[in-house]
Amino acid sequence: VPIAEADRTEPINPYGETKLAFEGAMRWYAACHGFRAISLRYFNVAGATERNGEDHDPETHIIPLVLKVAAGELPDVRIFGQDYNTPDGTCSRDFIHVRDLASAPLLALEATGEAEPSFEVYNLGSAAGFSVREVIEAARKVTGRAIPARVVRRRSGDPPRLVASSRRARRDLGWSPRESSLEQMLADAW
Repeated sequence: VPIAEADRTEPINPYGETKLAFEGAMRWYAACHGFRAISLRYFNVAGATERNGEDHDPETHIIPLVLKVAAGELPDVRIFGQDYNTPDGTCSRDFIHVRDLASAPLLALEATGEAEPSFEVYNLGSAAGFSVREVIEAARKVTGRAIPARVVRRRSGDPPRLVASSRRARRDLGWSPRESSLEQMLADAW
């Protein structure tokens, strides 16, 4: 941690496995057909724009769930395990503001230009990890609301830490997160 693009990939859940499978297919397709392709590895997208926010059914993402509790739409937020090898025992994730993420595909398209056929991978994250407990506490401060939380059993396939190194994207694409503080993402989503 942080995870670099060249680090060995060993998904421990179906979500990660399917993302890696499509990346492999894209790599082979680019090699077979002689073009340049770029895979952007999005970490946990959060926040909102003035017009658009998150809306999943069912909702599984921590920030919208915490905010639903703050809004009185859910009774509490579940913390899936508190015995991970992390400072507070809860999972730690890298969150990236949706506005910061929006510029990356355009920069990647520009980078494909007239270059030789190849396949590149770029992590898009803030390089900062926040635990589930840190997200809940920051949401309490941002919303000014009580957010009850309860600890339940771990979920199968939840890695302790997922934090991106976005050094390559910064260097090669000129991409940089500017609005990805936890408080900013929570405030915009709220």
